[in-house]
Amino acid sequence: MIDLGSDDYFMREALRQARLAYDADEVPVGAVIVHAGKIIARAFNQVELLKDATAHAEMLALTQAAHALGDWRLAGTTLFVTKEPCPMCAGAIVLSRVQRLVFGVRDERAGAAGSMFAITAAAGLNHTVEVAAGVRADEARQLLQDFFRAKRQSPP
Repeated sequence: MIDLGSDDYFMREALRQARLAYDADEVPVGAVIVHAGKIIARAFNQVELLKDATAHAEMLALTQAAHALGDWRLAGTTLFVTKEPCPMCAGAIVLSRVQRLVFGVRDERAGAAGSMFAITAAAGLNHTVEVAAGVRADEARQLLQDFFRAKRQSPP
C-alpha cells in the first residue's frame, strides 16, 4: 500500500518532474510543494528553456505555490526537491517561510541546506527550515549521473 502522505510518495512526484527536465535537456532536478497533504506546485529546471539563471525547479515551484495560496508566505508547506538546493534557492526557501524541506541527493560542492552552506538553518535569518535529506537519493543521483554522462559523450 502506498502512503499518499509520505515523503517517499511526494519525492516520487518530484522525480517525475526531474525526468521531464531530463527529457527537455535540462539538468534533471524536480520539485513539488505540498500544503495540507496536497501538491500545490510542480516544477522542473528550465534554465536553458527560459534563458534564465533563476529558473531552478525550486524557484519556479515557490512562485506557483505563492499563486496557489494567494500569499508569498508559504507557512505550513513542505518543498520536495530531488537535489539539495543551491544558495539562491535556499535563500528563497527561507524568505518564503517554507516550513520543511525534503531533498534527495546532497550537493557537496554547492548545497546550501547543510552540505557546503547551512542557509536553511542560519540563526540570524528571519526563519529556519526543518530539513530532511536523502529521500530517494539513489534515484536522484542516478538521474543526474546519467544526464551528465550523456552530455560528456555527445558531440558539441
